[in-house]
Amino acid sequence: MDMTFVIYKLILCVVILLLSLVIAMYATLAERKIAGFFQDRLGPNRAGTFGLLQPVADGLKLFMKEEFMPANADKILYIMGPSLTMLVALLSSAVIPWGGSLIIAGKEFALQVADINIGVLYVFAVISIGVYGIMIGGWASNNKYALMGAVRAASQMISYELAMSMSIVTIVMTTGSLSLNEIVAQQHGMNWNVFTQPIGFVVFVICAFAETNRAPFDLPECETELIGGYHTEYSSMKLGFYLFSEYINMFISSAMIASLYFGGYNFPFMDDLGLSHNMITIIGTVVLFAKISFFGFLFMWIRWTLPRFRYDQLMRFGWKGLLPWAIANMIITGFISLLIKNNFFAFLTK
Repeated sequence: MDMTFVIYKLILCVVILLLSLVIAMYATLAERKIAGFFQDRLGPNRAGTFGLLQPVADGLKLFMKEEFMPANADKILYIMGPSLTMLVALLSSAVIPWGGSLIIAGKEFALQVADINIGVLYVFAVISIGVYGIMIGGWASNNKYALMGAVRAASQMISYELAMSMSIVTIVMTTGSLSLNEIVAQQHGMNWNVFTQPIGFVVFVICAFAETNRAPFDLPECETELIGGYHTEYSSMKLGFYLFSEYINMFISSAMIASLYFGGYNFPFMDDLGLSHNMITIIGTVVLFAKISFFGFLFMWIRWTLPRFRYDQLMRFGWKGLLPWAIANMIITGFISLLIKNNFFAFLTK
């Protein structure tokens, strides 16, 4: 194996890891600023200019807080819960194409850690593991309120994963590929999947809110009903891992939405600019992060706008609302794909 390729992949992994952590860190500041704007107040403005050092202050506070562990907790699983949640949140970024490719010294390097031909299945697998981190944390705490929060989180995430999976299946049906790189490549220019799969897009976005436990789907950590939810017994950076993973999941979910439905790094008239290959790649990466920023803002906007569901409403909406829509969308997509394959529409135009 070419050592240059290995070094490049290692550097890319480190860059994406650090970028994910920094973006998640400052997403906490952005959310508090946006919440302040919606509620007609200033938000954080004391730590550094415009409050830019507030995330650093929050991190130091979590590191310096008292570290405790319940006496009757399962110590190994208690530590494994937040660690697994944080790990799973970061793993999904491996298959996301963050840009086209860069040509350096005559060699082409893709801005993607792993271009596997089952990238969509990989994302499904990683998302499904995420529920274990929450469930393990709630159970290992030996606290009935934390366990109730963990059970609620597990049932919610499993329920909404079904509709989310079916919404992505329609993308696979129309593109004929499980590779995220191929799915993005087929949306070159303005051939975005959101125009052919609007129902799938709406279902996926709603499920992404539920999967990340964001309001109005934040029942697993609803303070007024279950004290603090599944992480009631956690403190210091163990609690920080749970809270921080939510923002990493939000960042990765926004990247998935942009890649699956809004062309990823593709943008209009990209072939008409007359720029070099590397410059087009750089602009495409900037465009991708602009799309991610928009959907990140959407996550925050919804949180500070809509009220929280009751738990029965949340489960009913998942099973009786989103799931039937996802199934209907899948059937309609399959039917139209079959008609296109058999040249039915060409026959009508004759």
